[in-house]
Amino acid sequence: MYRYDAIDKQLVNERVAQFRDQTQRYLAGDIPDEEFKALRLRNGLYIQRFAPMLRVAIPYGLLSSDQLRRLGHIARTYDKGYGHFSTRQNIQYNWPKLEEAPDILAELAEVEMHAIQTSGNCIRNISTDHLAGVARDELVDPRPYCELTRQWSTFHPEFNWLPRKFKIAFSASTTDRAATAVHDIGVHIVKNDAGELGYRIFVGGGLGRMPMIGHCIREFLPEADLFSYLEAVMRIYNRLGRRDNIHRARVKVLVKATGPEAFRDMVESEWQQIDHAQYRLQPEDIAYMKSFFPAPDYAEDAASEDYQRLQEQDSAFRAFVKRNVHAHRQGGYKVVFVSLKAKDIAPGDATAEQMEVVADLADRYGFGEIRTTHDQNLVLPDIAEKDVYAVWQKLAEHGLATPNIGLVTDLICCPGLDFCSLANAGSIGVNHEIFERFDALDYQYDVGPIKLKMSGCMNGCGHHSVGHIGILGVDKKGQEWYQITLGGSSENDATLGDRTGPSFDREDVAEAVETIIRTYLDVREGEEERFLDCYRRVGMAPFKAALYPAKEKAA
Repeated sequence: MYRYDAIDKQLVNERVAQFRDQTQRYLAGDIPDEEFKALRLRNGLYIQRFAPMLRVAIPYGLLSSDQLRRLGHIARTYDKGYGHFSTRQNIQYNWPKLEEAPDILAELAEVEMHAIQTSGNCIRNISTDHLAGVARDELVDPRPYCELTRQWSTFHPEFNWLPRKFKIAFSASTTDRAATAVHDIGVHIVKNDAGELGYRIFVGGGLGRMPMIGHCIREFLPEADLFSYLEAVMRIYNRLGRRDNIHRARVKVLVKATGPEAFRDMVESEWQQIDHAQYRLQPEDIAYMKSFFPAPDYAEDAASEDYQRLQEQDSAFRAFVKRNVHAHRQGGYKVVFVSLKAKDIAPGDATAEQMEVVADLADRYGFGEIRTTHDQNLVLPDIAEKDVYAVWQKLAEHGLATPNIGLVTDLICCPGLDFCSLANAGSIGVNHEIFERFDALDYQYDVGPIKLKMSGCMNGCGHHSVGHIGILGVDKKGQEWYQITLGGSSENDATLGDRTGPSFDREDVAEAVETIIRTYLDVREGEEERFLDCYRRVGMAPFKAALYPAKEKAA
C-alpha cells in the first residue's frame, strides 16, 4: 500500500496543529460558530443529534493491520468502543468529544491516516472495488490510479470550494463493484481496440433527493491524460454549478440541465484549452505508484486437501464458505468477507475488539491488509485455503462470521435518527426487525442474492435508490413512514428503483419486505432467477397487488 513520504507527513501534521489551535480558540470563544463550522467540516467533524461525528478517510477502502488497530484504539479511547464503516469505505465515530478531536487526528497521523476532505464542498475520498488486486475479472489493479487521483485532488487550490461535494470512483473489472454509475465521476479503466490502456469516463451520477445515473461522456481517454480531463470536468462544474440552492448544486443537476451531449461538448472544449503537458501522467509516474502495490509473496502450498472435507463435516463452516468466501485470482488463495451484519447490531458497526481481531488475522494469515466495502463489511483479501477454517473459527468467536454476504440480512443501512441530525426516520431498528424475520439461513438461501438498502432521509446515505429493494424513511407530521422502491441497481446494469406506491408506517415495514420476498418466490422462473431479473421480467404489478391488496380490489 502507499506509504507517506516526508511531504505527506508534514502536510498532515501541520493540518493537525492548525486544527488544534482552531479548536482551542473556538472553545475559548475567540472563533464564532459559523466560522468554526467551515474549519471543522474541513477536518471531517460534523455535529449530529447527540454529539460530534468524526469521519475518517480510508482511501479506496485500503487499511493496514496497524491502521485498523489504531482505529480500534481510537474507538476504545475516545468513543464508546465502536466505529461505523460507511458506504463510502470510510469509518465514522459517533461519540467523540469536540475538545479531543485534535488528539484523534494526531493519533491518526501517526499511522498515516487523516480526516482531510471527508466533508465540505470539495473532492471527497476516492473509492474503488474492494477486490482490487485480487479479482479474477480485473484488467489492472486500479489502486495506483486511485492514489494518484487522491494526491491530485488533495488541497487542489481550484477545487477546494466547489458548489457542492464531489465524489470519484474507479473500476477496472468486468463487474462494477464500486457503484461508479452513482458517482459524480465514474472512471472505468479499459483497453481500446489497439490494446492501449485508458479510461471510459462517466459524469453526473449521484443519489440523494434527486438520484441520477451517470452518463458516459468519453468512450476512451488515453492513460496519460487522466488529470487534464478531470481538470476539464471540474472547471466546467466549478464555473457553472449552482451555488444558490444546496439541493441543486451537484454536478448531476448541471448535466441534466445542459443535457449530457452539451456537457460533454463543454468539457471537450475546455480540455482542448488545457496545457496537457502540465498534467500528463508519465510512464515513470505510473510505474512509481504501482511499486507501492506489488503482488504479495504468495505461498506455493496454500491449497488444502482438508478444505472440502471440513465443509462436509461442519455445516456452519460450509454455510460460511458458501456466502463469505470468494474466488481469488491466485491459485490456493481465497477472499474472506468479514460480515458486519449480525443480529441486534447496527449494519457497519465494529467494536474495538473486533477491529483488533481482524487486524490480528490479517497479520497471522494474510499480508497485513484489510479492505472496507461499499456494503459496510470488511475483507481479508489474501487467505490461504488451508487457513480459511482457522480464520472462520476466530471470526465466529467474535460475532464476525454471519454467513450472509449478498443475502437479505446483508442490509446496507445509514445511522438514521439514532444519530444523524438530518434523518427523518429511524433505520437501525427497522433493520433489526427485518433481520429477525430472515434470520433463518435456509430461508435466505432460498431467496438468493438480493441487495436491500435503507436510508433514514432523502440524502440517501444508505443508497436506497439503487437497492433491489430500497427503503426510505420519511416524516409525516412527526410520524415515521417508509417508502419502498424495487428494481434498483448500482452495478453494470445501473438503474433507479421504482416506487411501489403509498408509504408504510413503522410497524408494517418488515412485513412489507417479507411480502415482497414471498411474491418474488411465487413468480420467479426457477431458483436460478435473481430477484432483479425477476422484477425486470414481471414488472411492478404482482408486487403492488400483494402489498396493497385492498386498494387493488377496489380499483
